[in-house]
Amino acid sequence: HVQLVESGGGSAQAGGSMRLSCDLSGDTGMTNLMAWFRQAPGKEREGVASFYSGRSLTFYADSVKGRFTISREKTKNTVYLYMNSLRPQDSGMYYCAAGRTLFPTKFGALDAESYTSWGQGTQVTVSS
Repeated sequence: HVQLVESGGGSAQAGGSMRLSCDLSGDTGMTNLMAWFRQAPGKEREGVASFYSGRSLTFYADSVKGRFTISREKTKNTVYLYMNSLRPQDSGMYYCAAGRTLFPTKFGALDAESYTSWGQGTQVTVSS
């Protein structure tokens, strides 16, 4: 089992930047797929960015492509989400997730069904 703890959320102005961190612990050896999801009030959870360590592939939702960057620092077992040019619609609870796949695709990597371990979330609020 993998434990995930997110940090780094908070408030920002539109156009600003923020970095989220996710610390992984436990049985991380079987994990090769990590992602950030977000959920705004009254909306479904959506995949934002994913990292497949098998070939260092990254996948992004169209709404964040070019603004957000996901990366993993393996020595620290930490996954980051760098968010730039923030918009009010980026607000929501951000969750870190971990899973394993043999065949990474954008659809699968941004689908919550692909993940077996989840963090508790960190709130991001962007004001206009």
